[in-house]
Amino acid sequence: MEKSVKQSDQAMAKTKATTKSKISVKPGKNDITEVKASARFIHIAPKKVRLVIENIKKMGAEQAVDYLRFVNRSASLPVTKLLKSAIANAENNFQLDKKDLFIKNITADGGPVLKRYRPRAHGSSAAILKRTSHINLILGVKAGAVRKEKKDDKKTDEKVKIVSPDEIKKAGPRSSSSDGDLQGKENKGFLKGVFQRKTG
Repeated sequence: MEKSVKQSDQAMAKTKATTKSKISVKPGKNDITEVKASARFIHIAPKKVRLVIENIKKMGAEQAVDYLRFVNRSASLPVTKLLKSAIANAENNFQLDKKDLFIKNITADGGPVLKRYRPRAHGSSAAILKRTSHINLILGVKAGAVRKEKKDDKKTDEKVKIVSPDEIKKAGPRSSSSDGDLQGKENKGFLKGVFQRKTG
């Protein structure tokens, strides 16, 4: 009876050990989960921008860029620029691949309104509101995305030679022309050389 109890305890200990090893490690502080970019003071009304951005929510980053290429609206150009900027931020700053990015959230908020007036009947005037928008974009990173290895630029240590003014005077002026025949001749300047009349 005691042997069976010991064997069952050993079996329980083994199962506990296996379950502990299966627990996934929580992402650390250095793991990037989102990349942000924003475009401010865009001279398009937020209502017109929202018509474009509502269609690309939850899309992949590359797929959204391809989609916006064929959208025939004025707001598609600043949204495309913003999306490409966010992708470049992710690639250059965080070494992420653009295939692992998707649009997590994109919003168009109202910016300052420029007020202009148009003359109307009987000496009155009507206001024209030129609206601006602030576009905020958050790119999410897909689960299991792997960072690229950062390329280390090996800087060559070149020694700078310090030259005194006397040595420069001794060396003399340098000629800008590559031909050896023209080095002794006077430098007439670019325009005088172009418009020189050939006679004789």
